[in-house]
Amino acid sequence: MGVIFAGVLEPYINYRTSHQIRMQADRLLEPEVFGRGRQHQKTDVALCRCSTARLGHKVIGNQAKKSTQFGEWLMDRSNEGIGAHEIGVFVRSDAELERARAAVSKVGLPFKVLDERVETTRGYVSISTMHLAKGLEFRVVVVMACDDEIIPSQVRIETGADNADLEEVYNTERHLLYVACTRARDHLLVTSVEPASEFLDDLQVISD
Repeated sequence: MGVIFAGVLEPYINYRTSHQIRMQADRLLEPEVFGRGRQHQKTDVALCRCSTARLGHKVIGNQAKKSTQFGEWLMDRSNEGIGAHEIGVFVRSDAELERARAAVSKVGLPFKVLDERVETTRGYVSISTMHLAKGLEFRVVVVMACDDEIIPSQVRIETGADNADLEEVYNTERHLLYVACTRARDHLLVTSVEPASEFLDDLQVISD
C-alpha cells in the first residue's frame, strides 16, 4: 500500500507491492541515467495501477497545512501497526533536516537523525538526507521538502559552467530522489509546498 504526494495534497493512492513503487520512481530517470548499471532501458509506459487506486488533487498553500496533512498520514500508518523503526524520512540536504525533525516531533513519534554510520534504532523513526538512503529499506518512506530550488539544488545549478555540467547536475539530482523513493517497501509519501520541484511532474500518476 502506498501514497504519493507530488507537489499537491491528495487522498491515498494504494500500491500493493514495492515493485509498483519502483516502477513509479523509474519515471524520474532519463533513459541514459536509468540504463547505468541496468540491463534494460526505461520505457515510456503508464504506471500499473491497482483497482483500488484513488486520485485527487489539492494544492498545498503553506508549510503549516502540509505539516498537518503529513502528521495525519503518518499517524494513520502508525495506527495500522507500523512501528516507528519501520518509517524513514528523507530530505535533500542538511538544510532541510530541521523541517523533518519538526514534522515528526509534531506527530509525537520518537526519531533519530542518521549519521554517516547509518545505524537505525528500533522504536525510532529514521531521518536522513537522501545521500545516506542507499541500502536502507523501510515499510514506510516519506520524502519531504521536494520544493523548487531544493531539488534540483539551486546551488548546484548555479555552479554549472556549461550545458554538460548542468546535465550532470540534473541527472544526479534526479537519481538522489529516485534512490530515496525506492527505499519504500509498502508506503511512499512525497511532499512539497508550492512551488514544487519540477521533478515531481514525472511522479504524477494517471487515475482510472
